[in-house]
Amino acid sequence: MYEDKTLVCVTCGKEFTFTAGEQEFYAQKGLEHEPKHCKACKDARREKYDAVCADCGKPCKVNFKPTGERPVYCSECFAKRKNQA
Repeated sequence: MYEDKTLVCVTCGKEFTFTAGEQEFYAQKGLEHEPKHCKACKDARREKYDAVCADCGKPCKVNFKPTGERPVYCSECFAKRKNQA
């Protein structure tokens, strides 16, 4: 029923694919408007928070506001922990 669509990002002007699966998800959630931004531009618009990695102690940026209740890891340490699991 759905087919991949090529859309143009309103921020950078580059083409990106609005996949059939994404379209189905939008329909299931009742979302009526197609996305206007590519993934790179969406990611750049998200607010980043400063944090300190609980493993290596390096400063890092995360997409959520750390509350101190759970440890925060930099991307390198997070990947290491994920691979060990």
